[in-house]
Amino acid sequence: MKDLHLLPKVRDSWSYLYIEHCRIDQDAKAIALTDKNGKTCVPCASLTLLMLGPGTSITHAAMRALADNGCLVLWTGEEGVRMYAQGMGETRSGRNMLWQAYLCSDPGRRLSVVRRMYEMRFAEPIDPTLTLEQIRGKEGIRVREAYARASRETGVAWQGRLLQRGDWAAADPVNRALSTANSCLYGICHAAIVSAGYSPALGFIHTGKMLSFVYDIGDLYKVEITVPASFHAAAEGAAGIETRVRRACRDAFRRERVLHRIVADIDAVLGRVSAGSDEEDFDGDDALPGDLWDPFRLVPGGINHADTRGS
Repeated sequence: MKDLHLLPKVRDSWSYLYIEHCRIDQDAKAIALTDKNGKTCVPCASLTLLMLGPGTSITHAAMRALADNGCLVLWTGEEGVRMYAQGMGETRSGRNMLWQAYLCSDPGRRLSVVRRMYEMRFAEPIDPTLTLEQIRGKEGIRVREAYARASRETGVAWQGRLLQRGDWAAADPVNRALSTANSCLYGICHAAIVSAGYSPALGFIHTGKMLSFVYDIGDLYKVEITVPASFHAAAEGAAGIETRVRRACRDAFRRERVLHRIVADIDAVLGRVSAGSDEEDFDGDDALPGDLWDPFRLVPGGINHADTRGS
């Protein structure tokens, strides 16, 4: 990016900045980026998310300035194709994660989220009378047809999704490409999930893994992005296929504005609505301590309950 002051939007009123191959220092109450083109100052107060790509170094003072301004910092691969670590930003609020947990822990509400996740993958609405097992079968047909279509378009033979864990070299080139591409997709989904204050572990379709929600969200984009990228990479030959498909995913993420779309899609599948809904009860005032758990009612926190006994 030639002018770092023109920050792209991750969604309305949220801005992010991806940088690579530079040094980040504190500059007054902001930060400054120094690379081969010189020094550029970045106002922390207007920045929500800073993504640090390969070749970046950052000082302790710069990290403190970012934290003071509520800017979340992520350490990622090139264009977000890996998610390595995260700092702390304004997502210290628990509102989104509590809403996610509320939906996940109620079977009826969880099923509604699962149906919305599947509905986003089809051009036509899903028959409301279909069972979850029938919907999974419908999804299996959609994915199988996507593989077959990509095989016809590229001329790459397709024998099915076969990959033996622990024996990477035994898989054919297109299966290795698919696994590599999906790993890249999971990285950018992971980055978007934590930047919005959701939990990567609280999945709806997937469960039992620390990245279950990452797998849920990643599945929304595989047919569109990683399947065609993998088959086109395989059509060019087996040599260096992992590197080529990673670069293809990187370019597709930028071209299709995937990071821009993910947070809005998460809000859609989790049924986020306007103020006044029951979700607004969660973590309503970030400046106040949370309530205390009680099996019968919510108990206000931040007070000495020795003074209230018997009242």
